Amino acid sequence: MIEFFMPMRIPNTTHQMKQVAVVNGKPRFYEPQELQDARKKFGAYLGKHRPPEALTGAIRLITKWVYESNGKYHTWKTTRPDTDNMVKLLKDCMTAEGFWKDDAQVASEITEKFYGEHEGIYVRVEEI
Repeated sequence: MIEFFMPMRIPNTTHQMKQVAVVNGKPRFYEPQELQDARKKFGAYLGKHRPPEALTGAIRLITKWVYESNGKYHTWKTTRPDTDNMVKLLKDCMTAEGFWKDDAQVASEITEKFYGEHEGIYVRVEEI
């Protein structure tokens, strides 16, 4: 099991922010600078917790996204970003950092978002 908390200002950027441009009549997908910056930020935090070897088999991923409270301690965050969009970027970064071979290995996933005292992301990864 791998378990850690990344104290950070959570990026507002999600995987869904990829853009498309037409170059010589062909679509070309690219990531805007804000998305590239979010990937770098996640990579810097995740690299400190990467396992010595990529996990194999089925994985359970639990994430708890704690946003700045503004006095609303421990209340659910019901505004954007959507949980499925925010966890996709994190999983892509965890794949790139070598937590597992492919994020398709994540067979069980729990993602929560709420307001709390310390902003950041709690991550728990376990083989099941």
